[in-house]
Amino acid sequence: MEQLMEETRRSHPAPKPPGPKGHWLSGNLPDFIKDRFAFFRDCAQRYGDVVALRFGPRRVYFLFNPADIESVLVTHNHNFTKHFALRLNPLVLGKGLLTSEGDFWLRQRRLSQPAFAKQRIHAYGPTMVRYTERMLAGWGDGEKRDLLTEMMQLTLGIAAKTLFDADVEGKAREVGEALTIAQETFAAQFNSILPLPVWVPTPRNRRMRNALKKLDDIIYGFIRLRRASRDEKGDLLSLLLRAQDVDDSRMTDRQLRDEAMTLFLAGHETTALTLSWAGYALSRHPRVEERLLTELRTVLGGRAPTVGDLTRLRYAEAVINETLRLYPPAYTIGREAIAACEIGGFRVPAGTTLLLPMWIIQRDPRWFDRAEEFAPDRWLDGLAQRIPKFAFFPFGGGPRICIGNTFAMMEGVLLLATMMQQYHLDLDPGHTVRPKPSFTLRPANGIKVILRKR
Repeated sequence: MEQLMEETRRSHPAPKPPGPKGHWLSGNLPDFIKDRFAFFRDCAQRYGDVVALRFGPRRVYFLFNPADIESVLVTHNHNFTKHFALRLNPLVLGKGLLTSEGDFWLRQRRLSQPAFAKQRIHAYGPTMVRYTERMLAGWGDGEKRDLLTEMMQLTLGIAAKTLFDADVEGKAREVGEALTIAQETFAAQFNSILPLPVWVPTPRNRRMRNALKKLDDIIYGFIRLRRASRDEKGDLLSLLLRAQDVDDSRMTDRQLRDEAMTLFLAGHETTALTLSWAGYALSRHPRVEERLLTELRTVLGGRAPTVGDLTRLRYAEAVINETLRLYPPAYTIGREAIAACEIGGFRVPAGTTLLLPMWIIQRDPRWFDRAEEFAPDRWLDGLAQRIPKFAFFPFGGGPRICIGNTFAMMEGVLLLATMMQQYHLDLDPGHTVRPKPSFTLRPANGIKVILRKR
């Protein structure tokens, strides 16, 4: 029977998915760059759950169905690698968990996993709350602030402390600017028909190399200090230094640098963006904010939150989940097919790039009532168990699920609870907030708010 089915597949190959024609040279890339969310939505509405496109010489498919997402990330994950954009700039992330593949990735994941055990992550809770309170002590009633800048500096400080046991307050702006340049380089390469190699001395590549040198100097400095010290600091770097594989091997300085850079870059920005978008959403939905405040008063009674409060801060967690649904920091995930296969009844040639746009999937009315509405209540009645598994996947899924998802969720809830107890955020009436899908989902011009002390 299996042989008959295989012969049938060969004699009746799966069709190519439908999709827009595009320009003869650039394909669909100009439309994608112009307004990728509108383009995602238009493709889903016109062509269905699997859409074929071309970005210059590269074949690209959009996937909009959770069942197909599960096939790529879980069921047949062995046939897909991280997509080409993450390999365009190897100088930044190197061979960290985000970019490495195969046996090397598996070894690094195995060595890193103990550092992200729940008990170890919970030990960082007090640091998260303390740094947030330090930030709030510098705020004043009636001040105007850019919420994105504030959250970036806050989560950068927390990342440095929990990762390196270091205080980077004096270097926060410098590090933040370097990370921004690195992200802009990623985005520019992805949006190019024929991206130039990083060794070509363009102005952008020179800026990226200068920024990277600053980051490398800081991170390698932390590694040298920790190797020279015999003190147990309890930070993630200490755990990674001591991590030992089954063959007794440990990470080299370069491997440590790559993992630290990945955690530093991805770890602080995703939480900062989530909290920025959460603050924006709460400022526009006073009923949601009032319900959150009622929970905070009931559970905390004015004191600072602790890790022990997390199980009772269910509405705060729902606010974070709803923010991740509507404003996912990693708004699309990319994979590349190693061998030819079928997805959703369509053929996928080897080398095809697959984009899984959670921005569209997590707003799909097939899975979510009032799909465009910010409604955290939806997460309080078992919705996560009723919807398809990959209708909501802000941290990815399968073997490559984000290793820091527990850390990120805990940090999001603790920081949100600490901040909202003390301040209400009014949007600056002269400022327009617009999502900008670059390498991550940033607000185009920040989120300008007026602080109101409670």
